[in-house]
Amino acid sequence: MLIPRRGRRNPMNSPSPSKAGGGPFLLFGALHAAALAAVWVPWFLGLISPEMALPPSSWHAHEFLFGVVPAVIGGVLLTAAPSRTGHPPPAGWPLIMLLAVWIVGRLSLAGSAALEPMTVALLALLFPVALLAVAGREFLLMRNGRNLTILAVLAVLVGAQGLFHWELWRFGRSIQGTRLAVAALLAWTVLEAGIKPGIAGGWRKAHSPSHPQVPSSRIDGVAMGLGLLALGIWIVQDEGIMNEHLSGALLLAAGFAQAARLARWRPRHAPSGRSVGVLRVSCAFIPAGFLLAAWASLGGGTALNAAALHAWTMGAIGGMALTVMARTAAGHSGPAPTASRLTTGIQLAVAAAACARIAAALDPQRTMLLIPLAGALWIAAFLTFVLLHGRISDRWASGDANRHNHAPT
Repeated sequence: MLIPRRGRRNPMNSPSPSKAGGGPFLLFGALHAAALAAVWVPWFLGLISPEMALPPSSWHAHEFLFGVVPAVIGGVLLTAAPSRTGHPPPAGWPLIMLLAVWIVGRLSLAGSAALEPMTVALLALLFPVALLAVAGREFLLMRNGRNLTILAVLAVLVGAQGLFHWELWRFGRSIQGTRLAVAALLAWTVLEAGIKPGIAGGWRKAHSPSHPQVPSSRIDGVAMGLGLLALGIWIVQDEGIMNEHLSGALLLAAGFAQAARLARWRPRHAPSGRSVGVLRVSCAFIPAGFLLAAWASLGGGTALNAAALHAWTMGAIGGMALTVMARTAAGHSGPAPTASRLTTGIQLAVAAAACARIAAALDPQRTMLLIPLAGALWIAAFLTFVLLHGRISDRWASGDANRHNHAPT
């Protein structure tokens, strides 16, 4: 994960989150995440019937994986890259055009009933391709090979989105495209890039330098290898390439390995370390997803596949995305920020929403209760982030005005 360098903040040139290149994408990504649930829940329950060429589950999956998530990635990258490269973030017309391309992709899905499938696919792919180009340019300036991982994940997401649209056109739904996108994001955020050490390490350096992070060991290597292999098998599981019981055993082993890896990661429990503890809650959905997918492969039923998918998407990816969004919006150019109770609350709300959605998959008889509950918690979390983002931006703007008024002439 690309984390900005921390150093002493220069009050004269630190841009506010709203003025930084990624600020608008964090804002629109959060708004779209809330709108996504507000539309999908009544649509799924049969209360409304929007005119779209996609079924509700496909639209829901597409707009989260290829709408919300790329916006969050773009927001974080465009905010973080300047602190590494010294190159100013996109602003003015370039930023407006990039944001407009993202909005066009969302409108193309909303108006898919009136467009050709190829047109919808091309319009939806414009933003991830543009983001890949912009990120590639920034990373070339960094000359850091580790950032190739991020470019690889963005490239896989572009391929997964193309596969999603092809499957939708050919079969009426997407399985491999959806799973490829989920697997790529999980591999990046946890198994490969190590988002947990980045945030936990930053907190320790600022608050508890005498308690360094637990060093990597063979457990981490085994967990990473098993996780990547199990995710690869999970992507093509329905093609019958591997025996279901064998793939189930592999998913089970990956789940226990991820749980063991998470157990080794021991953030100090202190009020200032709430962000680290809440991140651990989000990461707990990783082994939970593996175990649910294993249970499904070993004969537990298709409902468990849906439970596993939502553990990974809502719980892990959604929770970690919100953590990184809040951290980026707070402007982490100084010491690692302390999580407020409000920030902690919205992150726990996403975790609760994921639990409710998993429970709905496991207990369909309570769908009418659990689906609206999950949607309400999800909407509340992301709308609260929008309000928090605005409050942070206002505070920065007030600081900018005060500095301007007291600047020497």
